[in-house]
Amino acid sequence: MIQSGPRPVAPFSHACEADGWVFVTGQMPTDPDNPEAPLPEGIVAQTARVMDNLKIVLGGIGLSLENVTFARVYITEFERDYAAMNETYQSYFTPGKLPGRTCVGVTGLAVNALVEIDLIARRPE
Repeated sequence: MIQSGPRPVAPFSHACEADGWVFVTGQMPTDPDNPEAPLPEGIVAQTARVMDNLKIVLGGIGLSLENVTFARVYITEFERDYAAMNETYQSYFTPGKLPGRTCVGVTGLAVNALVEIDLIARRPE
């Protein structure tokens, strides 16, 4: 179990590893240095904060977004925010090297977030 990252909003580990596979728990757009701070405004800022938080968790175990094989994205305002979330999300990856992904519209997320993203990564052999 790996705890490097923003303070969890529920009882969980930020990541668990088994046989080189790393499962990163869904990250929220909370400020890792000030968890009580208001969430960023809008889907672009929230997606960026989530991606930055994911980078913190991965970096804490010696990995990066380059090691990600799959992502799951949850957004509360699918029709309104899908395109803007995609643009921000995609900017964090090397062009042409995107992981597999599922994106789901949901009715609500913890801390009233607009977006949450979890990852599966693979440690290099």
